[in-house]
Amino acid sequence: MSSTQPLPIALDAMGGDHAPAVTVAGALAAARAGIPVLLVGNEVRLHAELGSQAAGLPIEVVPAADVIRMDEHASDVRRRPEASVNVAVRLVKEGRAAAAVSMGHSGATMAAALLGLGRLPGVDRPAILTMAPSQKGSIALLDVGANADVRPQYLQQWAVLATYYLRAVRGVSDPSVGLLSIGEEEGKGNALVLEAYALLKNTPGIRFHGNVEGRDIFRGTTDIVVTDGFTGNVVLKTAEGEAKVLFGWIKEALSSSPLAKIGALLVRPALRGVAAKLDPSEHGASVLLGVKGLAFIGHGSADARAVEMAVRRAAEARDSGLIERLQEFRLD
Repeated sequence: MSSTQPLPIALDAMGGDHAPAVTVAGALAAARAGIPVLLVGNEVRLHAELGSQAAGLPIEVVPAADVIRMDEHASDVRRRPEASVNVAVRLVKEGRAAAAVSMGHSGATMAAALLGLGRLPGVDRPAILTMAPSQKGSIALLDVGANADVRPQYLQQWAVLATYYLRAVRGVSDPSVGLLSIGEEEGKGNALVLEAYALLKNTPGIRFHGNVEGRDIFRGTTDIVVTDGFTGNVVLKTAEGEAKVLFGWIKEALSSSPLAKIGALLVRPALRGVAAKLDPSEHGASVLLGVKGLAFIGHGSADARAVEMAVRRAAEARDSGLIERLQEFRLD
């Protein structure tokens, strides 16, 4: 690769339900867009998938002798240093890659990033931030799965980290923060929410809106919504499932009669635009905030488009100066 190119993105090419076929296809698409990629995994299989398609593209294969499968334990990362996700993270640690991306075992990816990169000073637990569609464009939701059991100070830390993220990567100068609860009033919520509210309203460097309810997430009432990882994961998967059901109903309605089928032809372009906004593949992957480096976690069922977008998201974070911004993390 040319020395003038930015640092590549390290892709765990063996991670995911359909790897390495879809990971290689996604990496090739990203490389064609000018993003350098390091494909990490089984050399023989990766070169077979690449064939002659990589000629002239900024894409390389980095060997990894092992892979942590989806049905294995996240703790396996400790004793399997040559697993592809560990090698991808190590490339970031060594300064050979700007970010690590995996569509494989999410728990293993989190563990590898935490063990390989370490936590930012002042961060107790990293959180997974995803950008969810809203009426106003998108909203940052965290945590969506890294921490099921949390303490109030974790939510406080994540609010600050998410604020840094939106400023650097999304260009939102003064993002608002909402705390997910069962009511808008300050006194609503469980013990976790009540204690977190008291911390957040006195946290410098963030614009705390107050409590938000579930319906506010997709209205875009705030730019950021913080919650525990159990709740956040349920919210995210419920929304994804409801979107699929809703479009199924629409499809049935638009094919229910000859007149409906004519109407379907008229609304098809508009519906395609809506579907694109709700398609998880267009988002690509979620960022793990709180580690000393860039790590992105995608869906195990990802297709090639999702892999391409995950690499693009990682490149955007690389180019945004996010890492330098996160180094400023503090709560006082």
